Amino acid sequence: MKILVCVSKTPDTTSKIAFKESNTQFEEAGVQWIINPYDEWFALVRAIELKEKDPSIIIHLVTVGGADCDPIIRKALALGGDEAFRINADSNDSFFIAAQIAEIAKQNQYDLIFTGKEAIDYNSAAIGGMISELVDMPYVSLATLFELNGTTATITREIEGGEEVAEISLPVVVSCQKGMAEQRIPNMRGIMAARTKPLKVVEPAAIDTLTSIVNFELPPAKAGCKMVAADNVPELIRLLHEEAKAF
Repeated sequence: MKILVCVSKTPDTTSKIAFKESNTQFEEAGVQWIINPYDEWFALVRAIELKEKDPSIIIHLVTVGGADCDPIIRKALALGGDEAFRINADSNDSFFIAAQIAEIAKQNQYDLIFTGKEAIDYNSAAIGGMISELVDMPYVSLATLFELNGTTATITREIEGGEEVAEISLPVVVSCQKGMAEQRIPNMRGIMAARTKPLKVVEPAAIDTLTSIVNFELPPAKAGCKMVAADNVPELIRLLHEEAKAF
């Protein structure tokens, strides 16, 4: 069995976000980059758990990005991936990224494709569904549990007000979220092994970009807190009526 895990490079949530070129470009200087947590903690680790039960499983990783993505891919290999592809292109367009990954998937005939439910930078949650359409495979989103019995997967996913359990025959594309697995830290053996694992750089296919970023805008700064004395109820009521905003 072959599993493809899609990973992406995202800013650490502790990084200070700023923009340049009249708010048309993200300022990367000083930003700490990490593997998108939904890709790493849930999609990749669940694939590794499946491989631990069945060592014949092969795990491939794929990302779309420049050479600055290599450390991210090497960390994913250190966690337990067997081989990686980096599609040498820089784009924020979901369709372009999904189509490039689909080209890799078509060439290698995977039984299972895992993605994170979304990336923590743009939060579009679009890649998994687009890949499934492009490779003509069923798609299950927002999975919290994934069990495999032969070529049949039992998948639990969140729905409004509850959970849904589906049984589906492989191949399938699954987007993963909290509950699928627990975060792992690469050990020294994995880090050393990752240095020699294959990382193939692939030139992008000729695919049109459908969207572009016009500009970025930071949310408004938070206002300060107003303290009201415990015995000044009329003032509290006035503030709630006149100044408080509902969200």
